[in-house]
This record gives sequence, structure tokens and C-alpha cells, in this order.
Amino acid sequence: MNTRPDFSPTRPGRKGGVRKPRPFPKGRQVDQDGLEQVQALLGDRPRRRDLLIEYLHLIQDGYGHLSAPHLHGLAKEMGVPMAEVFEVATFYHHFDVVREGEDAPAEITIRVCDSLSCALAGGEELIDSLKAAAPDNVRVVHAPCMGRCQSAPAAAVGHNYMDEVTVDSLLGAAAVGATKPDVPAYQDYDGYVADGGYAVFKGCRDGGRKVEDVVQALHDSGLRGLGGAGFPSGRKWEFVRAGDGPRYLCINGDEGEPGTFKDRYYLETRPHQFLEGMLIAAWGVDAERAYIYLRDEYPAAREILLKEIARLEAEGIAAPGYIDLRRGAGAYICGEESAMIESIEGKRGLPRHRPPYVAQVGVFGRPTLVHNVETVYWMPDILAKGAEWFAAQGKDGHKGLRSYSVSGRVREPGVKLTPAGVTARELIDEYCGGMLEGHDFKGYLPGGASGGILPASMDNLPLDFGQLEQYGSFVGSHAVVILSDKDDMKFVASNLLKFFEDESCGQCTPCRVGCEKAIKLMAADAWDQPLLNELSTAMADASICGLGQAAPNPMLSVMKFFPEDIS
Repeated sequence: MNTRPDFSPTRPGRKGGVRKPRPFPKGRQVDQDGLEQVQALLGDRPRRRDLLIEYLHLIQDGYGHLSAPHLHGLAKEMGVPMAEVFEVATFYHHFDVVREGEDAPAEITIRVCDSLSCALAGGEELIDSLKAAAPDNVRVVHAPCMGRCQSAPAAAVGHNYMDEVTVDSLLGAAAVGATKPDVPAYQDYDGYVADGGYAVFKGCRDGGRKVEDVVQALHDSGLRGLGGAGFPSGRKWEFVRAGDGPRYLCINGDEGEPGTFKDRYYLETRPHQFLEGMLIAAWGVDAERAYIYLRDEYPAAREILLKEIARLEAEGIAAPGYIDLRRGAGAYICGEESAMIESIEGKRGLPRHRPPYVAQVGVFGRPTLVHNVETVYWMPDILAKGAEWFAAQGKDGHKGLRSYSVSGRVREPGVKLTPAGVTARELIDEYCGGMLEGHDFKGYLPGGASGGILPASMDNLPLDFGQLEQYGSFVGSHAVVILSDKDDMKFVASNLLKFFEDESCGQCTPCRVGCEKAIKLMAADAWDQPLLNELSTAMADASICGLGQAAPNPMLSVMKFFPEDIS
């Protein structure tokens, strides 16, 4: 007789006490349909981790949102933990993540810009009117600066970015499904080559120019980074070349600073001058690959670049795959160079602690040269016409040309190409046709949201690097927003701080909490200025990157220069 005890697994309440085997393993299971749909979208594309954001775009574009089955399928297909896929997808504004049990968003999304220039042009009222009139298949949401400030108010119907919009124009576009970008006329490859294009790059590539001579020309020209900090371009090349290879080039085309649109202008008019300058910079540091990180708000520029890069490959000017165009996903913080590099690697755009600097440890841990679009745009002209030519374009001791994005209360806003050292008064009177009728000049933002606000009495200051810092301001990306006597500076500062609150990556407490607290304090009828000054000091001293460090500048400027607006 068998007297051995029975160790069979049992389940309480089940007849006989014997557990039936599970039909599938414990835990969340991948939805097979979702996985197969993701596999069909990806096709034979490589399953590299750094392409995660590109593939999230692929799914979003194909299905209008990111469903849970698709996110799980993508995680499975790429061999990436679901937690990483989810945290990346939810970091960026332009991804619509739909969790289990939630409804998908409406068929068409209209994004309306609520940044300063558009707010001055009635953006807030437009949003309210749209929400009241939109049909059920249309969703209306707020959006940060779209880089179309010269034709405010701006909005997007899907990927169709529109100028000087109205309720009727937006709902009309939505009704007919006009959601694709409208690609403007531009100088194509043939037109650029006919003007002598790519001769400078071919001379560099074929040995006609030495790297050392080109670096010296950049020094002599006075060319600086034209995306924010204004670091000398030649020095960047030297720092990156000092590191061991492989090296990389990253072009920062994420000009999300409110009021800035000059890079979009050049990409949509003369893309090959930019591309040649980029290839020259890549040659200068012997880059293994050149990345272009383009903000998602520029779909027309993306269409142009995709077409013209393919033409360069067909002409043998660039090797297939050498130029890698990456698409942002709606995150202002990715304009910070280390956050941009994190995004290129397929991660959340969180700024890195420094040192080390990206010239030493950049994309994929290698020495990386980072330039913005306009900086490389001028390189072919500098090398073709001479460093002295470019340097002589400035005035009163300032070197070079400057492109200012001018918006606000002027008759003729737009990108204004001027000598370096121009003043706000000169921009208004000589380049923008004067103030709007019925508006008197009151103040201006010389460098976008983070550059502070200066009064009209300081309209004779050169808008160039190193000239405004003593007043708590700077030119940054050369975004100039003109304000008038019709504008309440309290509203202006609050609008800018709300932008920073929305766009903070949340990594550091001084920025994340500081922006929120500042907005609450600024909502008071009379500002508690000692407390706001104390808060500003904490944010400037302890924030990781320039967003938190510069976010207090608008309210500090208003307290200093416009006290009558906050008393």
C-alpha cells in the first residue's frame, strides 16, 4: 500500500483539491494583434534602442494615438522594458498615450498656440471660441510656441500648421481633413548648385582646405553659436577634435524658445545652404555621423529635409544614412544640448549634470559637436567670401550678421537680417515699419521668454552677446517681442512663467516647484516682491540647467523696470 503523502498543488474550494495548470504565464500578456500591428509598421527597420521615439511617432501617425497594446507590442519587439517605453511616451507633449479602459482622443486635434505673441493676438479668446464651436470629432488643446510668431495667432490642425488663424479657418480645415503640412516653395538642390553650392564642402572633402585653416577662419569671422549662449564656433571644433574618435555632430533644430522662428525660415527657404554648412562642420571634426534634431512643430521643414537629403545621397555628396534626421516630440527642454542628446538616444529629454560637457561625452558617450541651424548656415558663405567679409558686416565693433525673429506690436514682423549690434529702436523703425497703429512702444523681450524684459527707455542697447547681461537680460536666440502701452506686464510675465512651468522636465526641485510657486505668488493683486526675489535666487542658484536658472527673469524684469504694473 502506498503511504507517501500527496504533495499535489491544491486550490481551496475546488472539487478534489487539484489545481489545474494555468493556460498562460502569470503577469501582463502582450496583445497579439497589437504586436503584429507594430511589427507591420516597423517592417525591416532596425530594432535599436535609440530609435524608440521615431517608432513612437510611427505608431502615433498611423493610429492617431499610442494605445496600451501598441506600447506593449513595441516594448516586446524592441526588447525594452515596458516601464521605459511608457516613461518616454508620456514625457513628450505630442504623444497621446491611451491607457487600458480609456477612450482614444478625437479624430482630429487642433493645437492653438498660447505663447506670448499669439496671446497678444487673441489666442486665448480663440481657444475658448473653438472649444465652444468644435464638433465631437475635433479636440482643441493649448500648445506652446509653434515658431510662427510673425503671423500670430497660429495653430495646427493635425500636422497642418496655419498662420493668422480664425475659428472658421481652423474648423474649415478640420472639416475637409486638411491635416498634412503645406510645403512652401524653396531653393532646391539644382538651384543651389547653380549658385555655386557645395563647392566649399567639396573643397574641404577633397583636400583643398585644411581643418586648421577653416578653424582659424571661424575665429577671425567672429562666428558664434546663434542658438543661445553664443559660444565661439571655432573653439567648439577645437574642443571636440581634442577627444578621441569616434566623434559625432548634432544639429540643434529644436528652437522652442517663445518668439523664435529664424531657423525655420532658413530651413524652409534655403535648406541646402544649411546642409552644406552642416557637412562642413561634420568634416571639421571627422564626425562618424551627423544628426539633425528637428522640432516636431516643423513638419514642412522635415518634408523638405527628407527629400533633399535623399538627393544628396543620390548625388554622392553624403553617404546613405550619414545624415540622420531625428524628430522631436514637443518638449522645449530638448533645446538644451544635453537633453537633446538624451532624446536622440531615445530617452526622456532630461538635462545632464555637467561636467563632463557634451564636447567630451556627448551622444552615445562620444565627443560631440553641437551647433544650431543658423550657425552652420553661415559657414559656406564665410569660407567662400572670407572671414573678413563676414566680420565686416557688423556695426560699431560687433562682428557678423544677425537674424532676429521679431514679433508683437510691429507693423511688419518676421525674420530680419541685420548687422550685429542693431538696437531695438532700429529694428522697429528701419526693419519692421514702425509700431502698429495706435500702439506706443513700452518694452521688449530681447531674447525670448528667458531673456528678460527691457523698457522702451533702453531701446538703444546693442542686441548682441555680452551687451545686456548687466541689466539682467541677454539676447539668447535673438527672439525679439515688441510690447506696447496696451500690454499689461503682469500678464506678460505670468504668460512666460506658465510656459516654463509647463515645459520644466521636473528633474530638479528648484525648477519644478519654483515655477509653480512663482505663478501662484504672481496671481496676487500686489506681488510679494521680497519673497519672489528669494524664490528667484533659489531657482537661479540650484536648478540643473538654463530653464530653471533663467525662468525667473521675466518677473525680475517686471519688478525692476515696470513697478507700476504690479503695485
